[in-house]
Amino acid sequence: QVQLVESGGGLVQAGGSLRLSCAASGRTFSYYTMAWFRQAPGKEREFVAASTWSGGSTYYADSVKGRFTLSRDNAKNTVYLPMNSLKPDDTAVYYCAAQARIGGISTMRNPEVYNYWGQGTQVTVSS
Repeated sequence: QVQLVESGGGLVQAGGSLRLSCAASGRTFSYYTMAWFRQAPGKEREFVAASTWSGGSTYYADSVKGRFTLSRDNAKNTVYLPMNSLKPDDTAVYYCAAQARIGGISTMRNPEVYNYWGQGTQVTVSS
Protein backbone atom coordinates (compact mmCIF):
# COMPACT_ATOMS: atom_id res chain seq x y z
CA GLN A 1 0.00 0.00 0.00
CA VAL A 2 1.01 3.57 -0.69
CA GLN A 3 -0.43 6.50 1.19
CA LEU A 4 -0.43 9.93 -0.43
CA VAL A 5 -1.10 13.24 1.31
CA GLU A 6 -1.37 16.47 -0.69
CA SER A 7 -0.92 19.96 0.69
CA GLY A 8 -0.43 23.49 -0.55
CA GLY A 9 -3.76 24.34 -2.14
CA GLY A 10 -5.58 27.57 -1.49
CA LEU A 11 -7.10 30.72 -2.92
CA VAL A 12 -4.99 32.93 -5.15
CA GLN A 13 -5.61 35.73 -7.62
CA ALA A 14 -5.07 35.23 -11.32
CA GLY A 15 -1.40 35.53 -12.15
CA GLY A 16 -0.36 34.29 -8.74
CA SER A 17 1.48 31.16 -7.66
CA LEU A 18 1.02 28.15 -5.43
CA ARG A 19 3.15 25.10 -4.72
CA LEU A 20 1.50 21.75 -4.17
CA SER A 21 3.27 18.94 -2.34
CA CYS A 22 2.50 15.24 -2.17
CA ALA A 23 4.11 13.17 0.55
CA ALA A 24 4.18 9.41 0.01
CA SER A 25 4.66 6.59 2.46
CA GLY A 26 4.41 2.86 2.49
CA ARG A 27 6.57 1.57 -0.35
CA THR A 28 9.77 2.37 -2.19
CA PHE A 29 8.97 5.76 -3.62
CA SER A 30 11.51 5.61 -6.40
CA TYR A 31 9.69 2.65 -7.98
CA TYR A 32 6.56 4.71 -8.54
CA THR A 33 5.51 6.95 -11.35
CA MET A 34 4.02 10.02 -9.71
CA ALA A 35 1.36 12.18 -11.32
CA TRP A 36 -0.94 15.10 -10.71
CA PHE A 37 -4.50 15.23 -11.93
CA ARG A 38 -7.21 17.79 -11.38
CA GLN A 39 -10.96 17.80 -11.43
CA ALA A 40 -13.17 20.85 -11.77
CA PRO A 41 -16.87 20.76 -10.86
CA GLY A 42 -18.89 18.96 -13.50
CA LYS A 43 -15.80 17.86 -15.43
CA GLU A 44 -13.84 14.64 -15.74
CA ARG A 45 -10.54 14.15 -13.97
CA GLU A 46 -7.81 15.69 -16.12
CA PHE A 47 -4.12 14.88 -16.44
CA VAL A 48 -1.79 17.67 -15.35
CA ALA A 49 1.75 16.27 -15.10
CA ALA A 50 3.68 13.07 -14.42
CA SER A 51 7.21 11.99 -13.55
CA THR A 52 8.34 8.51 -14.54
CA TRP A 53 9.49 6.13 -11.83
CA SER A 54 12.98 6.15 -13.29
CA GLY A 55 13.00 9.92 -12.95
CA GLY A 56 14.11 10.25 -16.51
CA SER A 57 11.10 11.99 -17.98
CA THR A 58 8.43 14.46 -17.00
CA TYR A 59 5.30 15.16 -19.02
CA TYR A 60 2.78 17.98 -18.90
CA ALA A 61 -0.64 18.72 -20.24
CA ASP A 62 -0.52 21.40 -22.91
CA SER A 63 -2.70 23.64 -20.76
CA VAL A 64 -0.06 23.89 -18.01
CA LYS A 65 3.18 23.55 -19.97
CA GLY A 66 5.53 26.41 -19.20
CA ARG A 67 3.60 27.39 -16.05
CA PHE A 68 3.74 24.27 -13.88
CA THR A 69 6.90 22.32 -13.04
CA LEU A 70 6.78 18.86 -11.48
CA SER A 71 9.74 17.71 -9.44
CA ARG A 72 10.35 14.79 -7.13
CA ASP A 73 12.66 14.26 -4.18
CA ASN A 74 13.10 10.53 -3.74
CA ALA A 75 15.05 11.03 -0.50
CA LYS A 76 12.03 12.80 1.02
CA ASN A 77 9.39 10.66 -0.71
CA THR A 78 7.79 13.84 -1.95
CA VAL A 79 6.69 15.23 -5.28
CA TYR A 80 6.13 18.95 -5.84
CA LEU A 81 4.09 20.98 -8.29
CA PRO A 82 4.96 24.68 -8.31
CA MET A 83 2.25 26.48 -10.27
CA ASN A 84 2.89 29.93 -11.72
CA SER A 85 0.80 32.37 -13.76
CA LEU A 86 -2.36 30.76 -12.47
CA LYS A 87 -5.59 31.28 -14.36
CA PRO A 88 -9.23 30.93 -13.28
CA ASP A 89 -9.40 27.83 -15.53
CA ASP A 90 -6.88 26.18 -13.21
CA THR A 91 -9.48 26.11 -10.45
CA ALA A 92 -10.02 22.48 -9.44
CA VAL A 93 -9.32 19.86 -6.84
CA TYR A 94 -5.80 18.62 -7.46
CA TYR A 95 -4.97 14.97 -6.81
CA CYS A 96 -1.66 13.22 -6.46
CA ALA A 97 -1.50 9.68 -7.89
CA ALA A 98 1.04 6.87 -7.86
CA GLN A 99 1.52 3.64 -9.72
CA ALA A 100 4.48 1.32 -9.82
CA ARG A 101 6.71 1.28 -12.85
CA ILE A 102 4.50 2.59 -15.60
CA GLY A 103 5.75 4.67 -18.47
CA GLY A 104 4.76 6.14 -21.76
CA ILE A 105 2.76 9.31 -21.96
CA SER A 106 -0.41 7.63 -23.20
CA THR A 107 -0.41 5.37 -20.14
CA MET A 108 0.56 8.01 -17.62
CA ARG A 109 -2.20 10.36 -18.81
CA ASN A 110 -4.87 7.77 -18.03
CA PRO A 111 -6.21 8.07 -14.45
CA GLU A 112 -7.50 4.49 -14.56
CA VAL A 113 -3.97 3.03 -14.42
CA TYR A 114 -3.23 4.56 -11.02
CA ASN A 115 -4.08 2.52 -7.94
CA TYR A 116 -3.07 5.05 -5.33
CA TRP A 117 -4.59 8.49 -4.85
CA GLY A 118 -4.40 11.26 -2.33
CA GLN A 119 -7.44 12.96 -0.84
CA GLY A 120 -7.08 16.04 -3.03
CA THR A 121 -6.37 19.69 -2.34
CA GLN A 122 -8.52 22.59 -3.55
CA VAL A 123 -6.98 25.27 -5.75
CA THR A 124 -9.14 28.30 -6.45
CA VAL A 125 -7.97 31.08 -8.76
CA SER A 126 -10.01 34.26 -8.70
CA SER A 127 -10.21 36.63 -11.65
